[in-house]
Amino acid sequence: MSTSPGRRALRRWIPNQHGAWAMLVVPLLTGALLGGFDGWHTVLLPAWLLAYCAAFHAQQYVRLRRVSRNPRAPRRHLAPLTGFGAAFAVCAVPLAVARPWLLIAALCAAPFFAVNIGYAYRNKERATVNGIAAVVPACGMLLVSYRLGSGTVDSGAWQAAAACLLYFTGTVLYVRTMIRERGNRTFRVASAVYHGLAVVAAVSLDPWLAVPFVLYFVRAKALPTRRVPVAVVGAVEVLCSVLLPAFLVCGRLFTG
Repeated sequence: MSTSPGRRALRRWIPNQHGAWAMLVVPLLTGALLGGFDGWHTVLLPAWLLAYCAAFHAQQYVRLRRVSRNPRAPRRHLAPLTGFGAAFAVCAVPLAVARPWLLIAALCAAPFFAVNIGYAYRNKERATVNGIAAVVPACGMLLVSYRLGSGTVDSGAWQAAAACLLYFTGTVLYVRTMIRERGNRTFRVASAVYHGLAVVAAVSLDPWLAVPFVLYFVRAKALPTRRVPVAVVGAVEVLCSVLLPAFLVCGRLFTG
């Protein structure tokens, strides 16, 4: 069955990295839940998602300029890059005027974006290090969102951001064991060891995190040895992503 021109255009514009959306949204929303909602959060969220979309097409343009023999291949990313970039600017300029400290946050994220561009240029976007480099600024958005609501960044915000970093770094490793590194015993063991250490680190941050991180360890240890459909892998990650903010918020509510 053929798809409509509108749907085909949408597929060309929207990044196809489905696992990235939870990484983009969960830390930001967690920061808002913990630090308090502010009206500017309704601008920050679309600005952040638009920035990601623009960055994705910038990376694809750089990659295809180097590896593709078809000169038209990289050009198809110029329109989405321009469109998302312009939409991002519409959101970002008022934010920067209202909260100038956001410019410092953007500067802190810039080196990680440069790493992603570098890996795209070398056509190694799927590298583990590149995935972790993308995780760091995404988790840093928890601090940005938290400060936007509370006006400050306290130790609780840093602990929550560290928990997000532990989880999403583990996700990079775990998903590789389920798809690209399926059957690679060395990678599977490395992922399991990381998740075991993450349990210890998470509990040191907040005892409430023992429950989700033990579950993350179990899924990292048990599922890679089984044939699990990609759709099921994605559904499990959605559930895991929801558990993290739930327990972070519960820990804040019940322990003060």
